[in-house]
Amino acid sequence: MAKVLMYSTAVCPYCVAAERLLKSRGVTEIDKIRIDLDPVKQQEMLTRSGGRRTVPQVFINDTPVGGFDDTSALDAAGGVLPLL
Repeated sequence: MAKVLMYSTAVCPYCVAAERLLKSRGVTEIDKIRIDLDPVKQQEMLTRSGGRRTVPQVFINDTPVGGFDDTSALDAAGGVLPLL
């Protein structure tokens, strides 16, 4: 199974939606990093995502997928399962 990492915050409906989508595709474990608790991790997210400031930011096997809209669009195009 692929390693899935998601940068998130405490109150984020898009993070919940992204997690639900990934779990519906068979992901059993998501490594969640709360950027609202650690400014260093927020900077890490900005660097890894190419400057994106919104959460969630999803990475599958270190490949940046993007936010919920990006993840959902990739899934609709059949692109999430091959990454997993």
